[in-house]
Amino acid sequence: MPHPRVGIADLSIATTHYMIDHATLARHHGVDVAKYHRGIGQDAMSVPAPDEDIVTLAAAAAAPVLERHGTSALRTVLLATETGVDQSKAAGLYLHPLLRLPHTTRVVELKQACYAATAGLQFAAGLIARDPAHQVLVIATDIARYDTGTPAEATQGAAAAAILVTADPCIAELESVTGVHSSHVMDFWRPNHRTTPVVDGKLSITTYLDATAHAYADYRRHGGRDLDDFAAFCYHQPFTAMAYKAHRHLLGTHGQATSHDDLDTALAASTHYNRAIGNSYTASLYLALASLLDHRDELGGRHVGMLSYGSGCVAEFFCATVVPGYRDHLRATAHDHAVTARKPLAYDDYRSLHEFRIPVDAGRHNVPEHTAGAFRLAAVEGHERIYETR
Repeated sequence: MPHPRVGIADLSIATTHYMIDHATLARHHGVDVAKYHRGIGQDAMSVPAPDEDIVTLAAAAAAPVLERHGTSALRTVLLATETGVDQSKAAGLYLHPLLRLPHTTRVVELKQACYAATAGLQFAAGLIARDPAHQVLVIATDIARYDTGTPAEATQGAAAAAILVTADPCIAELESVTGVHSSHVMDFWRPNHRTTPVVDGKLSITTYLDATAHAYADYRRHGGRDLDDFAAFCYHQPFTAMAYKAHRHLLGTHGQATSHDDLDTALAASTHYNRAIGNSYTASLYLALASLLDHRDELGGRHVGMLSYGSGCVAEFFCATVVPGYRDHLRATAHDHAVTARKPLAYDDYRSLHEFRIPVDAGRHNVPEHTAGAFRLAAVEGHERIYETR
């Protein structure tokens, strides 16, 4: 019996209530804004309000998907994050009352730096191959927060992407061949006692580049497509200039020319959301895919190369073939609104939000109301997170 076609039937992204633009950041640090706009390819970054976290972002991204498709066929929710809210309880379980999920749904949290959502996507494909009647919701949700005054500060961000995986998808089909690469590298990690990660920036970049080449080589060894077969590429984007570095490196390892125009043709449409939102860890690659589909000329029937990378490190290269008629199922207007509706912050206000922490004792701590979104973190009491809908 042939395997069913499996892939993406819906893709929805969400981000925060606030943002700070890099011109404001540059003025505060006394640097040329070109360091951010051209150097790392970033214009702004999303900043979470006190009452926003990975759960509220996940709910905001997933709610439109469930409103369109319902939950009758939903059997699994896979939530990927590297900024979890609990060391034991899966963050996806908080979504049960917020999204009225069926109790006949398995819910699991996945972690491997920025890569885990791709693991969720591949796990989802396997579950649907076993039973094509079922649907799987993969949610990538993260808040990238770094110490202020460090080089990484300008690459912060926050967002979520909700991906509905089904048989006979209407947006993109996932081809079964993939290429993977894993190795033990201490380029980026966050010990349990820290709220911000430990980062070796130079090592992280070289590891990303090496992992990209190795993952694609493994993909080719397993019968994957030639680089010339792809109409566009999506990369994990901790900052959008990294996608250009990675693609230039991949082409160079195969003796191909790397003119700026060629790189723009392959990549530019995938960078709009990440350029405005900043790093969203697990969600970053799927913000890139949403941006590509929302902004690129017709891609129906064409192949998109996908490179997922998570520090530490794991990388995977795979192909998403865009389904003809996909434009009828996109959410470009909603995605644009999520980006443009954010409230800009002055630097001092951004710093106040950056330093905000909910006390860790067992008392009740009401969270100040900031976000205008449908979901918010209302309080923490007895170490229990209390959410509300509006």
